Order: sequence, then structure tokens, then C-alpha cells
Amino acid sequence: MTTPEKNDRETSTPAQQTQDPTPDPRRWRVLALLGVAQLMLIVDVTVVAIALPEMGADLGLDRSGLTWVASVYALVFGGLMLLGGKAADVVGPRRVVLAGLALFTLASLLAGLAGSAELLLVARGLQGVGAAAMSPAALSVIVRTFSGPELSRALGVWSALGGAGAAVGVLVGGVLTSGPGWPWVFFVNVPVGALLLLALFRWVRPWPGSGGRLDVLGAALATLSTAAVVYGLVTAGDDGWLSAPTLVALLVGIAGYALLARHLRSSATPLVDPALLTRRPVLRGLGLIFVATALMISVFFLGSFTLQQLHGFSPLDTGLTFLPVAVGTVLGSTVAGRVLPRLGVRAVSVAGLLVAAVGLAAAAGIFSMTVLVAGITVAGFGVGAVFVAASASLFSAARPHEAGVASGALSTFHEFGAATGVSAVSSVAAAALVAPAFDTFATGYWFAAAVALVAALASLAPARPAA
Repeated sequence: MTTPEKNDRETSTPAQQTQDPTPDPRRWRVLALLGVAQLMLIVDVTVVAIALPEMGADLGLDRSGLTWVASVYALVFGGLMLLGGKAADVVGPRRVVLAGLALFTLASLLAGLAGSAELLLVARGLQGVGAAAMSPAALSVIVRTFSGPELSRALGVWSALGGAGAAVGVLVGGVLTSGPGWPWVFFVNVPVGALLLLALFRWVRPWPGSGGRLDVLGAALATLSTAAVVYGLVTAGDDGWLSAPTLVALLVGIAGYALLARHLRSSATPLVDPALLTRRPVLRGLGLIFVATALMISVFFLGSFTLQQLHGFSPLDTGLTFLPVAVGTVLGSTVAGRVLPRLGVRAVSVAGLLVAAVGLAAAAGIFSMTVLVAGITVAGFGVGAVFVAASASLFSAARPHEAGVASGALSTFHEFGAATGVSAVSSVAAAALVAPAFDTFATGYWFAAAVALVAALASLAPARPAA
């Protein structure tokens, strides 16, 4: 029996227990290609943040429409992630990687050509479908390609892409929006995606699938339930938290989650084994990745509007201003990866969340562009550490045969955190998006700081050992 303290400090993954006697000589090349593909998917969560004001002006989008442009991709991406991982197991990861990347590339072309809000939202949704297929399948390829200590290093690289990709997306969005225009935040994916398709087709092994059935109903319930909750959060900014549209949407979402829980318990081939979700280290990892991503996306969403509408920055200036945040996030992930084996998941997660809360509080309490950038950079450092702690906590309690679905669950909550974070903070600071003022923007930062603080207190609870 593993003690709670031992479990809290566990950093190895169950997949490391399976050794491959003949390592693929192309494994590092495959990791590099899949890493670029994954970075492209993560970047697309935040790349539109800088371009939102320009999109809104060109396409006539109101606050709600802007929020959905930012949220629908992450929502579909996260909602179908587990289904994408299951599909990789059933038909083989190589096929799913190539199909998902092809769809994502074509949808990016459609988004860049969109001349209406409706077409842009459809394209963003299709991007999410492609990303949901490619991302977990790519992780499945990595787990099958690497073994032993090399697998640990490969997964570390993969985890670092989450925080760094969000920051890189804001920078790329600023450069492209100020240059050729906002459609190029989508067009840039087309040549990159095409080159990656050719390279991956050549270098990724055709791993066989295991056969079986896909839990389409479970995936639909998860996605639609979260869509209802996000809709409720969006409408709260316009109609109020106690209005009928807000309450009905939230109740529909809760009811949908209840149906999903019942379905998972009764299905012969559930989307995810309910037993996995009862282990505290798993729940802690999912909760941490949800909160960390929500905080990160909130920082970029609020920061983009604050710098452009309150401080008069151009999109390019805004993207460049977020460079320190990118550096802070990567530095936080690096430091956390080094100290986590010695300090444990609990200490790293609590420290990271407290650091994030301090940085966000500084941004909320002092009206200064310098303090704003310094504060959100500090917050980025803390969030980067939490990303690493989330992965370590979840994989410490996942058994070898659960590694794939555990990865899918972690990625799912990453995207749900992004969708929920931008929806919640846009509602809390709704007045600022209509009539920009420091006090109204500060409300959003105070809210994010409070979330980080509450999450830090919740993370103090010790983790039970895996059953």
C-alpha cells in the first residue's frame, strides 16, 4: 500500500513500467514533429485573443460573439478529447493523428476565409474537432514510441507545451494581426499543417488498433453539458447571474453531467472508467489543470483588452508585451520540474497558485502598465508550475492500462478550463469590454486572484493513495 506522502511525491508515469527492447531510431524526430503539431493546437487557443477587437470590428461581433469565438474551439477540443483518444486505441493512433491534423488544417483555411460571424464559429468548431482527434492520438504515439527514462523526458516536453503555447499564441496573434491582418492567425496553420502531414505520414509507425466501440453518446453528453454551462457564464455578463437564461443554462449543464455520470456507470464501453475519477490524485490533477488553464486564458483575455483599450497598445505591441509572460511560464514549468521530486505535488501546486494569486492581485490593485505586465508575468510563473504539478499528480495514480485515457482526461480538463475561464472572466468584467475603465478591468483580475487563492487552499488537502 502506498502512503499518501509517497503518492504526493510520485513523479513517474505507469507507462514507464513497459520497456521497449528495440527503440525507434526516429523517436526524437517524431517527438519534434508531434510537438510542433501540438504547439499549433495549443497556440490556437490564445492566438485569437489579440485579434478579437479586429475580428469584432470587421464581422460585427458583440461581447457574447467575441467570447464564443474564443471559447468554441476550446470547448469542442476538450469535449471530444476522450473520444479522440478512444478512437486512437480502436483504429490505431497514426490514422487518427493524420485525419485530425488534416481536418484542423482545412478548418483553419475556412476560418481565415470567413466573411461572417456564423462561418467563423463553424470553422472554429471544426478546428476543435480536428484538434480533439490529433492531440490524444499524438500522445498515444509518444507513449508507444518511448520507454523508461526517455518517456519521462518526452512527457515533460509535452507538458511544457501547454503553458508556453498559450503565451506564444498571444505573441503570434499580435504580429499577424498588426501585419497582414487577423485572417492570418488562421492562414498560418495551412502551410505548417501541410508540411507536418507529409512528415508524419513518412515517419510515424502504423501502430495497430485494438478494435472495440466508441462511446459517442458519452462524448456528446460531456460536450453539450459543458456548452450549456459556458453559455450560462456568457449570458450572466449581459442578463445577470440570477436571470432565467443564466440559471436555465446552468441547470441544463448540471443535469447533463448527472446523465453522463449515470451513462458511464452503466455503459459496457464507457468513455472513461468511473473508477479512475474516484482517486484523489487524479481529481487533484484534473482540478489543477482546469484552474491553471482558466487562469492563464483569463490573463491573456483580460490583458489583451486592457493593453489595447485602456493603454492604447497596438496588437503587435500587445503581443510583444506578453513575451515576459511566456518566459515566466516556461521558467515556472522548468523550476517546478526540478523541485517536484523533492518537494512533492502538494507543495509545488500550492506555491504555484499562491504566486499566481499575488501577481493577479498586483495587476488588480495598481493602475500601471508596468505593474500589469510584471503582475501577470509573476502569475505566469506560478501557473507554469501548476501545469507540471497537475500532470505529476494524475499520472502518479493512473495504472499502465489507464495511461491513454488519463492523458485524454487531462487534456479535456485543460480545454474545459480555457473555455470556462474566458467565459467567466468576460462576464465578471463585462462592463469593461463595453466601456473600458481600470476599475471594471480590475474586477476581472480580483476574481482570478480569488480563484487562485481558493484553489491553493483546496490543494493543501493530502492525497489518498491509489486504490
